[in-house]
Amino acid sequence: MAAKMWAGRFSKEVDEKVNDFNSSISFDARMYKNDIEGSVAHATMLGECGIIDLEESKTIIKGLKEILCDIDEGRLQFDPNAEDIHMFVEAELTNRLGATGKRLHTARSRNDQVALDIRLYLRNEIEEIKALVKKLIGVIVTLAEKNLRTVMPGYTHLQRAQPITFAHHVMAYAQMLLRDIGRLDDTYKRMNVLPLGSCALAGTTYPINRERVKELLGFDEVMLNSLDGVSDRDFCIELASAISILMMHLSRFSEEIVLWCSWEFKFIELDDAYATGSSIMPQKKNPDITELVRGKTGRVYGDLNTLLTMMKGLSLAYNKDMQEDKEAIFDAVDTVKLCLSTFIPMLETMRVLPENMRNAAAKGFINATDCADYLVKKGLPFRDAYKITGTLVAKCIEMGVTLETLSLDEYKKLSEIFEEDVYDAISLDTCVMQRKSQGGPAPEAVMEQISYVKEKLNG
Repeated sequence: MAAKMWAGRFSKEVDEKVNDFNSSISFDARMYKNDIEGSVAHATMLGECGIIDLEESKTIIKGLKEILCDIDEGRLQFDPNAEDIHMFVEAELTNRLGATGKRLHTARSRNDQVALDIRLYLRNEIEEIKALVKKLIGVIVTLAEKNLRTVMPGYTHLQRAQPITFAHHVMAYAQMLLRDIGRLDDTYKRMNVLPLGSCALAGTTYPINRERVKELLGFDEVMLNSLDGVSDRDFCIELASAISILMMHLSRFSEEIVLWCSWEFKFIELDDAYATGSSIMPQKKNPDITELVRGKTGRVYGDLNTLLTMMKGLSLAYNKDMQEDKEAIFDAVDTVKLCLSTFIPMLETMRVLPENMRNAAAKGFINATDCADYLVKKGLPFRDAYKITGTLVAKCIEMGVTLETLSLDEYKKLSEIFEEDVYDAISLDTCVMQRKSQGGPAPEAVMEQISYVKEKLNG
């Protein structure tokens, strides 16, 4: 077993089980590019500041880039006995360069090194998640544009409430997802602060130039307190929170798709490539993707809770507990990317069934509010109109008819205000198309929403 970089203080080897328990390379190896990127910037600064010889700095940088190339091309495998990715890279560099490689860690600690690596890694992941969310919004917009006049019931309490369009319904998710992008952007902004230079917890006596490292790595600011620099994991928690809210939105959408593709609704049909069958019931077509999204949402919530619980009792500065940040945030990131990359083509290929939606909208008296509004526009106070309409609905139920098929004579028994034009006022098309208020379901109102979303995506 290779000697530990920190072995000087210890008189015997760490127990093998403790070594395995302590090791993180099995999951933090994914940050190798970020670790090398950070080390190249650090070595550049050390050479420029004269903290190490400039030629040695260049040799270190060359060696680091060769290690990166060897890992990328499969010539160098991660050592499972290495404690973490930082020690692996440094040990490999030292093995190749000898004493020169040992100079890399000057004016740096693993505490600020790991704080840097995870920020670099998660910055990239945020951009990938955002790209997937934008792609999903684009699919939703296309779906909406094709269904501006596809009438369906709108629901409250999962009871038919008022007529809307399918375009209006799905555009609600576009708005949710835009907010998710905003949260990811906010997280990125607070994440994009350089911790390197904080060292173990108290900075360094070397004349380092943190502003130069900030510039080389594309950070917006430098962390102004070295204790905070190594002990802050707010950005992991904030990202896990943003991902949890995003997953909640995907879960709600998934729940509706599960309902819509059931025979009880049959508003949509999933493509065969994005559904599964039953091992015993040949007629089944199961929406497994959406069910898994719902289930994985709980998993991501667990990752967030892990991070919150892990951090809640930690004194400053670094504690080994914080090694638990990576598996939790990596899992949250991996899970949301997997869900998005599967959900997008599923939504893109599903078939909308407009006739079934309209048939459902024709039932349930979802035009009752419009009937009341008809009376209000003729001068009746709303509460009086509400009572009359409620009585009409009860009469329709008793007679087995709908508001559209109830005779004008029956209408007039409750109010002489009713005229033949009531039938036009309560038709589903009128109910939807006249709701032109900003944010409403009328086609022109939905087109305003679509234009706004497209502008945001292209901005």
